[in-house]
Amino acid sequence: MKELFKIKNLNMQYPIIDGLMGNVKGYVYALNNINLNIYENEILGLVGESGSGKSTLGNCILKLINPVSGEVIFKNEDILKKSKKELKNFRKSAQLIFQNPYMSLNPRMKIYDILKEPFIVNVIKNKKEINEKIIKIVNLIGMKEEILNRYPHEFSGGQRQRIAIARAIILKPEFIVADEPVSALDVSIQAQIVNLLLELKNHLNLTMLFISHDLSIIKYISDRIAVMYLGEIVEIAEKEELFKNHKHPYTEALLNAVPVISENRKNKKIILEGDLPSPQNPPKGCKFHTRCPYVMEKCKTEYPSFFDINDNHKVRCFLSEK
Repeated sequence: MKELFKIKNLNMQYPIIDGLMGNVKGYVYALNNINLNIYENEILGLVGESGSGKSTLGNCILKLINPVSGEVIFKNEDILKKSKKELKNFRKSAQLIFQNPYMSLNPRMKIYDILKEPFIVNVIKNKKEINEKIIKIVNLIGMKEEILNRYPHEFSGGQRQRIAIARAIILKPEFIVADEPVSALDVSIQAQIVNLLLELKNHLNLTMLFISHDLSIIKYISDRIAVMYLGEIVEIAEKEELFKNHKHPYTEALLNAVPVISENRKNKKIILEGDLPSPQNPPKGCKFHTRCPYVMEKCKTEYPSFFDINDNHKVRCFLSEK
């Protein structure tokens, strides 16, 4: 598989400002030494609890926020070193689908103007070409041309998200970050949007980072899955491997949290107790040790490296140490 993105040693900290003098009294450690490859024409699922750093990672990959250190290599170029002008070309190749379709569309603009805006930003002035592309993309998302003269408030949440998706793909990007794109929608509509994303991925040869806390959706749409906890990737594998042969206790706890109607379900479960530790003062050693039922003494003081389960399966846990 050919790499589209290679993320190396990515770190992100948010300063905590104290008082009117603007003194920094500490940091929120959002991302800690992230190393990740994203391959062409795959959907990489990113799952974890709220506050684990999923959206921060997606924003750093697109350079919507500037990480403290690390590299984001896109087609052999580090986008974190690109100038504002160079980033403009990168934005044509990489786009974001926001979580909330009620907030991501300008309520004062008609749908035609919302879809036209990417062309204006990129100084594409051929009116006939713009109109043809807008009509084509509207049909591609399963809507009719008559929507173009209406405002966002006239649509349901699912319809708005389709329009937001159309805006994201209208310049034919290679890469999409889908940041919990269905979490604000009804369950029946979620399925429609997920299926639409799969169709678009195949039709446009898209590569996608799909962020969610819902493992059932992640399993349905993803090729590989990365599990994130407190700013770190703790396990990554192909989806079938992860569901059948998961190795990290946190992954096991997430899977146990998925409701299953079955008389044959095992009684033994990992139930996570307590909230996610503060990213301002993360635990020493393994960050999961404060909630792990299998914790050992070394987990409290030593930081686990990635252990290879096989070529496509890695886990950050001493239980898998050979």
